[in-house]
Amino acid sequence: MYVTLSKKYTAFIIFVLVLFFLWACFYAAGGVVSVSENSAEQKDFIKWVDFNIPERALTRAYKADVEAHENGKESNWIEVLAYCAAKNGGGENSFPDKDIDYAVSQLEGGVSAEELSQNLKYYDYYYEAYSAVLSGLVGEYEIQVYDENESSHKKWVKKYGLKGFHPIAKNYWYTESDDFGNSRSYGYKRKHLGHDMMGSIGTPIIAVESGVVDTMGWNMYGGWRIGIRSFDGKRYYYYAHLRKDSPYPMELKEGCVVSAGDVIGYMGMTGYSTQENVNNMNVCHLHFGLQLIFDESQKEGNGEIWIDVYELTKFLSKNRSETYKNESTGERERVYAIDDPAVQEE
Repeated sequence: MYVTLSKKYTAFIIFVLVLFFLWACFYAAGGVVSVSENSAEQKDFIKWVDFNIPERALTRAYKADVEAHENGKESNWIEVLAYCAAKNGGGENSFPDKDIDYAVSQLEGGVSAEELSQNLKYYDYYYEAYSAVLSGLVGEYEIQVYDENESSHKKWVKKYGLKGFHPIAKNYWYTESDDFGNSRSYGYKRKHLGHDMMGSIGTPIIAVESGVVDTMGWNMYGGWRIGIRSFDGKRYYYYAHLRKDSPYPMELKEGCVVSAGDVIGYMGMTGYSTQENVNNMNVCHLHFGLQLIFDESQKEGNGEIWIDVYELTKFLSKNRSETYKNESTGERERVYAIDDPAVQEE
């Protein structure tokens, strides 16, 4: 009996080994590899971003970028910030002035970003991540200003610098705090994935960047809200809790192209209701959010990437769009028009 069992056991082992050998040959020939490689290629994109750059560092790198451009040199502010993050770990303390200044001096001196970052393992990641956040905010543009010689007339001026705007119009008060990640409980317990700025009902809300109106209408959490997608598809700007009855400019519709600095809505208290056009917020405020999209699968669902924009809004506060009341329509409109090359390209 034992002899018979051993023969059967040996035959079984040989059979398994033969199967394993055939599978290994098939795998080596590429029958399995191609599937796994295609799957990896389809999923090869950034899954998460912690945007920890303080306003101080954003401003310092930005000013160096503008000054270099004025002097005919190169100092890309995103490359500078990515260098600091890759060198120091990417936390909020990763952007000391000395490292910013060093990167600026190297780039202005003709050293390429590739040479500057050649020993920094995660530079490419930080550059791609920070580009997704910042790439639409600085560049060349034309904007109207009042003519010094004829105060009642405007003229167009070419500029290089900050062409992104703060989400609240100039000359309107607001208060804010870093509330990203705070607990919310309406509907279900969750984290607050935006930035609240408290103000007055009817305060004009401004497009931070030029783009296309992707979403408008009612949402039980955000009330009347509007979402604007950047032309490169990487950024989705979300503005919520807009004014009851008249949340948007009358002619604004989904699919419209807006320029940075345009009025896109009015601050209110709507939301937290399954019924439309209801003021259920305790305080008048704008919920401003920024979602990063590296792949369309991240647009909605568990893969969404929302970043903390508190430091970014402080940085943008240096550029606020001034508005006036159009007496014929009652709408607020921007005082100074802008000609953004990004809109022309679209």
